[in-house]
Amino acid sequence: MRGLFIGRFQPFHLGHLYALKWMLKRADEIIIGIGSAQISYTIRNPFTLGERIEMIWRVLRYEKLYDRCIIIGLPDTDEIHTTWVAYIKTFSPKFDIVFTNDPLSIMLLKRENISVSNIPFFNRKNFSATNIRKKMLENDAWRKYLHPEVTKYLDEINAPQRLRMICNLEGKNK
Repeated sequence: MRGLFIGRFQPFHLGHLYALKWMLKRADEIIIGIGSAQISYTIRNPFTLGERIEMIWRVLRYEKLYDRCIIIGLPDTDEIHTTWVAYIKTFSPKFDIVFTNDPLSIMLLKRENISVSNIPFFNRKNFSATNIRKKMLENDAWRKYLHPEVTKYLDEINAPQRLRMICNLEGKNK
């Protein structure tokens, strides 16, 4: 069986990794669908599709999971929700089930008779990309919520500095 795991992965954190390992106990392969693929350099979506692929690929390689995973980009539909499932089917290899907790996604997928399974949350309070980006902005202890391969990569691309620059450009306070 092949599952689809959709997320923005801004950044890919330990909660995502724990969820992925949980899914791999239930499916032979997982397609990791990176949502909002075309959006980057915003506070909510600071990383490019290529950067998110790099983060995930490094973790998969380190954890020896790359042979059971496929990474794809999934663009947004500009809130035309009725076309979203068609986008997924167009941009993704064939899958049997979608793993998600997002209520809108569940509704849209079930409307098209696609099997959906919820994912257990793994320390959701801390393993939240929003929380991690906030901690990066505040120069707080953000690294402990990420796989070492992701922290190394985020340091390489100077992610905290980028977030601060984007925050200044968008006129938002930390």
